[in-house]
Amino acid sequence: MIYLVEDDDSIRKLVIYALESQGYVAQGFERPGEFWDAVKREKPQLVLLDIMLPEEDGISVLRHIRSRSDTAELPVIMLTAKNTEYDRVEGLDAGADDYISKPFGMMELIARVRAVLRRKAPESRITEYRVGRLYVCPERHEVRVDGENVALTYKEFLLLSLLMENRGFVLTREVLMDKVWDLGAERENRTLDVHIRTLRAKLGEAGSYIQTVRGVGYRMNGEDV
Repeated sequence: MIYLVEDDDSIRKLVIYALESQGYVAQGFERPGEFWDAVKREKPQLVLLDIMLPEEDGISVLRHIRSRSDTAELPVIMLTAKNTEYDRVEGLDAGADDYISKPFGMMELIARVRAVLRRKAPESRITEYRVGRLYVCPERHEVRVDGENVALTYKEFLLLSLLMENRGFVLTREVLMDKVWDLGAERENRTLDVHIRTLRAKLGEAGSYIQTVRGVGYRMNGEDV
């Protein structure tokens, strides 16, 4: 969601139309009070903020955004007819992420929006597990032993990932059957044992990290590297 605070009705409609034509969800507000009411309901991904506004100017609104813990990190692009160096510096010093002077082209605006959202996007976190000589990355669907790739079936990979994620803890047969095959109630099903045996064989010496807890289930040796 992108919020636009702009008191000029024609500009507001044009910018909202341009944003929505590029696949963004956008909402416009004439007054800062309307904007703050909307923030209480839903915080946006980005704010486009005019400087010359009724009720209070955009710089004051921006400072308020930066002073609140729930909006302090909210990306803000200033839109304004003021084009002096002092006005640009004032906006940037107040915490604006970018500054566009009117009149501006819609393609330039969209490019600036994309750039700010890209810079502010949280870094994707890659989960990696390492136990002894074994490495597993669920996001990349990657398994290595001593640096060599190991090819696993989908179910084998799910089973190994569960064990690695919960290393050091015993996972019961019921839990493993339910998570991997949705068969938690079928306690006598030998599918789990067959997959564990195959998995150990494919992992070679690292297969010994998968420990059998007799009468309960299986556990991944909890030793990290």
